[in-house]
Amino acid sequence: MFYSVATRPARSFQRGSAPVVSNGALDRFLNDTFSSLSDTSAARAASVEDLETSYALTLDVPGVSKEQLDIGIEGDVVRVASKEDAARKVKAAWRFPLEIDVASSSAKLENGVLSLTLGKKVPVSNVSQLVIS
Repeated sequence: MFYSVATRPARSFQRGSAPVVSNGALDRFLNDTFSSLSDTSAARAASVEDLETSYALTLDVPGVSKEQLDIGIEGDVVRVASKEDAARKVKAAWRFPLEIDVASSSAKLENGVLSLTLGKKVPVSNVSQLVIS
């Protein structure tokens, strides 16, 4: 099976000259966005295992409580991010070959290790039979 971390290659964002108008909110947004793209430490501290009916994803998040983590699942993409008040910044995403079944998925945080069991959504065939007359 193929798993890919949904991050881009590291790129540095540097402004060549001083801006004519300073926009603090825009600067913070750009710095946060580009710094998170170059931070692949979360991807290195994670492991993915393909089981028969699910995927097992483990991620090291020491110093972060379960209340400080957000886990989002959309189709075949799983995103893990820390909230603003967290002691450590975590932001990573993974794309899986099959869609994730949220109803059969679970998450557990124990001793700084986030363990996700992500159920595989079995593709359903929508083929209808046509009678030949």
